[in-house]
Amino acid sequence: MIINKEVTKPTDMCIITTYRCPMQCKMCNIWNNPTEKSKEITPKEIEMLPKVKFINITGGEPFIREDLEDIVDVAFRKSSRVVISTSGWYEDRVIQLAKRYPKIGIRISIEGLSCKNDKLRGRIGSFDKGLKTLLILKEMGVKDIGFGCTVSNHNSEDMLSLYRLSKFMGMEFATATFHNSYYFHKENNAITNKIEVCNNIEKLIDLQLKEKHPKSWFRAFFNMGLINYIEGNRRMLPCEAGLLNFFVDPYGDVYPCNGLEEKYWKQSMGNIREVKSFDEIWHSKQAEEVRQKVLECPKNCWMVGTASPVIKKYISHPLKWVIKNKWHSMLGKSTCIDKKWYNVGQSPLQGDLNENRLK
Repeated sequence: MIINKEVTKPTDMCIITTYRCPMQCKMCNIWNNPTEKSKEITPKEIEMLPKVKFINITGGEPFIREDLEDIVDVAFRKSSRVVISTSGWYEDRVIQLAKRYPKIGIRISIEGLSCKNDKLRGRIGSFDKGLKTLLILKEMGVKDIGFGCTVSNHNSEDMLSLYRLSKFMGMEFATATFHNSYYFHKENNAITNKIEVCNNIEKLIDLQLKEKHPKSWFRAFFNMGLINYIEGNRRMLPCEAGLLNFFVDPYGDVYPCNGLEEKYWKQSMGNIREVKSFDEIWHSKQAEEVRQKVLECPKNCWMVGTASPVIKKYISHPLKWVIKNKWHSMLGKSTCIDKKWYNVGQSPLQGDLNENRLK
């Protein structure tokens, strides 16, 4: 089934600056597959990228790049909102960058309380460094800061403690969960204690719905999508990777997302080093071939980079769930974990590893 989508300008992009990383995370093997410094894309090459609404700068560890300030300078000319995902290991560099760019967003990856985090991230002291960095940023008046937690078999209970800590500190709290892909260099990530993990995510959803800020209510919807993903169900909203968003890897290749796996399919839309303008890539035959593959991609990934743009695009569906469950929360009723497949005209083959085919 081929469902054509009008090719518009992307709203979100992610720049993967490097695969070098000081961490040795259990759920990610990027650190064991580093890029060569001399081969990584440069700030000048990044100048080619289009203007968008949101930019995420990630790695590996972005702050391992000595020219990160130059990359951020380019990014802020492309978007008014730039968020860096980091381990917080290079605390002095984080603080220095925030002094120069006080509007920068910083999400420090913390996977649990002290001992749990250090074990999962493979570096003793990483929790202390991350928390110390966040406290200094808070004291500096940097507003767009917070925790990023990847929920796994071992840390879903700690996730709730981190959430409470983030609220006490007045910071953001972002979630993710295990995924396998070329990006993570992992093929065996899997939640084995699904009931425990999903129950703890449900508790997080209840807490987020009790907050006053609407942003937290939509995060609750996103977290329901994580439960849906962990349970192996069809993706709730369509994936429009390569249409609403894209990723640029450290070698300049443009991918629709970072969830691709060779055993299903993996194809670049083009390379920024081989063209004179980004439009040559975005409107190319190669890019269209990738978009057609996305339309029937079997993976049911639910990562913020590809989920957030479609939550915004098809806002009426999440909005109905949010209104209903915020009302339930106010009345003291339980949340309705309604993991629906929202039909917005997408192929029923997309995001369905179980090949349920709308039975």
